[in-house]
Amino acid sequence: MMPEESPAGGAVHDAPSSQGVFATTATETVPGAGSTAANEDIGRLTIQCADQPGIVAAVAGFLAEHGANIVELGQFSTDSENGEFFQRTVFHREGLAEALPGLSAAFATQVGERFGMTFTLTDAATPKRVAIMVSKYDHCLLELLWRNRRNELDMNVTMVISNHPDLAADVASFGIDFVHIPISRATKAESEARALELLAGKVDLVVMARYMQILSADFLENVGCPVINIHHSFLPAFAGAGPYLKAKERGVKLIGATAHYATATLDEGPIIEQDVVRVSHRDSVAELERRGAEVERSVLARAVQWHCEDRVMTYRNSTTIL
Repeated sequence: MMPEESPAGGAVHDAPSSQGVFATTATETVPGAGSTAANEDIGRLTIQCADQPGIVAAVAGFLAEHGANIVELGQFSTDSENGEFFQRTVFHREGLAEALPGLSAAFATQVGERFGMTFTLTDAATPKRVAIMVSKYDHCLLELLWRNRRNELDMNVTMVISNHPDLAADVASFGIDFVHIPISRATKAESEARALELLAGKVDLVVMARYMQILSADFLENVGCPVINIHHSFLPAFAGAGPYLKAKERGVKLIGATAHYATATLDEGPIIEQDVVRVSHRDSVAELERRGAEVERSVLARAVQWHCEDRVMTYRNSTTIL
């Protein structure tokens, strides 16, 4: 089949699949995508372990011995005795990209093993590879793509996957690949398998930007990276269709949004960010939906930014943001 021209100059083409997958493929480089000069030779070290004397000194000493200068430091302990300790250290070290593998190995043996730490050591100049999943609502998706294009959200968006074709042209205008994978109850397993083929081992984060499907436990286990989800928040909760109409009928005074890591237990993963806005009896259902979309956009954007900046650390079913 000959490709059809997309509005962004990419190509819309059919991929061989019984699911009717198609993709828009970008042909231009997105301004602002990729690493920035400001992050050159900047590293991020996050650690987590049982709280005990000497942790901060050991980390600072290691970095100093290896020619690194600390430029930012955040730490937290869940308790003054027998707590869980978290620390995020941002440092400058010339030639970091070449030195990183050796630094990581040395830190593991010299510091990590001593304190029983789990840690990450990353190069800030290498953005996280992010895939976005979306259905028909565009507000969260476009917020992420717009901030990324303006260099306000440092990530490399590798693709957008959707179970509907509606947003293909919008995504193509940002120069990003759009993949349509229809899904139904009968084809859920096959559709998720197709998505896993595209994602597994190729992305560092998946963002559900109002993807109106429940990801299976099998998908979450095999995708190989964290998944962030966003959904509206009300008290009382309004499950199912038409939550804003139900909220209006109940006379709610606060509406909000919650961004969290997706787990096999629906909507109960570790919470990254939340926010609320006040509403009143004067607001129509349409106005409630508009204000709800605003808070969803900002909450998800902050959660994704914090994750991409290595600020989020999980412990049990909670998070620490440093």
